Amino acid sequence: MSALIEGSWDDARGIAQSTFKQLKSESLPVAQCVNRTLAVDAKSRVDLPTYATSAMDGYAVSGSGPWKIIGEVKAGLPMKGVLESGAAVGIATGAVIPEGTFGIIRWESAKVDGAQLKGDVIRDQDIRPPAHECKAGDVIVNKGTVLNPAMIGLLAAAGFDEIDVVLQPRVALVLLGDEIQLSGIPRDGLVRDALGPQLPGWLSAMGAQIISTQYISDQLDLVITALKNACEKADIVITTGGTAQGPRDYLHGALDAIGADILVDTVKVRPGHPMLLARKDSTAILGLPGNPQSAIVALASLGQPVIGSQLGQTHKKLAKVITASELSAPQDFTRLIIGNLIDGQFHVAPYLGSAMLRGLAHSDGFAIVTKALTGVGEQVRWLDLPA
Repeated sequence: MSALIEGSWDDARGIAQSTFKQLKSESLPVAQCVNRTLAVDAKSRVDLPTYATSAMDGYAVSGSGPWKIIGEVKAGLPMKGVLESGAAVGIATGAVIPEGTFGIIRWESAKVDGAQLKGDVIRDQDIRPPAHECKAGDVIVNKGTVLNPAMIGLLAAAGFDEIDVVLQPRVALVLLGDEIQLSGIPRDGLVRDALGPQLPGWLSAMGAQIISTQYISDQLDLVITALKNACEKADIVITTGGTAQGPRDYLHGALDAIGADILVDTVKVRPGHPMLLARKDSTAILGLPGNPQSAIVALASLGQPVIGSQLGQTHKKLAKVITASELSAPQDFTRLIIGNLIDGQFHVAPYLGSAMLRGLAHSDGFAIVTKALTGVGEQVRWLDLPA
């Protein structure tokens, strides 16, 4: 594949989505799989409900009334034998319906005098039939789905103790630059590192895991060594800075030295123009620009689809929203503008500079603007930031 050099944002994102394959899977207890990606179609192992059960607290009755109350059925303790005509048993919500039951009289509607019961009932009233929700063998959660707590409960109810989920992509961070200060108040021309502390949170929300973080000085031999070592242990290597072609930008030379193939080399997008995507064997190498907002644009633009592909997730078409502000983009460029959706409309955030973080810190995502001028009330695409 030849490199896409200063191509469109959509073409670059398409390469990120289509180049990398799903990772292997592991089997884990279902309770540990919240926010993990399902590796297989989950097929229910039982009918749900497995038995006919009561939808309400009340009385199971057989035949026509009045009925004689002969006992009680609790959840988890089915009645043995058949409920004879003229008989009734108290029954709890979720308890198994006795054989011979005509219907359920709700507790609040029942008229009880000693052991005698009266009330109105119709056939199968408040009875949940077996397999009403699904049958054994039905697909209840599709492959590629990110599991939420309700899905975990569904899988457990359907008989799963363990489930196969895709391995989380292993990410090695290689943070480049001589100007980075890791703690305290910046001094002597240095700047606090704003990317190292925030990238793990973004990547975790995208479904990946950080396995190492290195801070590397701007020296070619050091960058080569760091990239080579990172590629040997990670599914994704993410660098910050050094993506342009300046005199202290060594990423291109280091990629050439380790035999990596560059897939995307700069993109017609603002901010984030000098973003880069490469591949060394099966490892993705994502070069983020050094400016903080540009770096997160690159991560959302190229990193998120790479991670989604390695997780086997379906790449969804971006939603369209109405803009409440007039938006513009440079000629022949895509512009990603941070902001928020309020009542379904996009509102621009303040502090839009590529080196700024304040607006990004209070935004939910990006409006994707491709027209030189987009008026109020027009549609734009919307790219969510992971929560």
